[in-house]
Amino acid sequence: MTLFTLYSWVLVIYAVMSWLPGARDSSFGQLIQRLARPYLNFFDQVIPSFGGISFSVIIGLMVLQLIQRGLVWFLTLFM
Repeated sequence: MTLFTLYSWVLVIYAVMSWLPGARDSSFGQLIQRLARPYLNFFDQVIPSFGGISFSVIIGLMVLQLIQRGLVWFLTLFM
């Protein structure tokens, strides 16, 4: 499992926990929040929420995939 895949799972777990009341209050929830929020804060500032719904996790996952694919492509140029 790559770091990109692992961090993608952190973002997915963060999104699922937002649907469960009190899930972020646990020590596990706080850990996930500490890992996800610094990355997602950028997207929250750039992309406004619509009707109280934040799309930062979806956009963050897409950007993470683009970065991963770009790095793989770039590294294959030199191999």
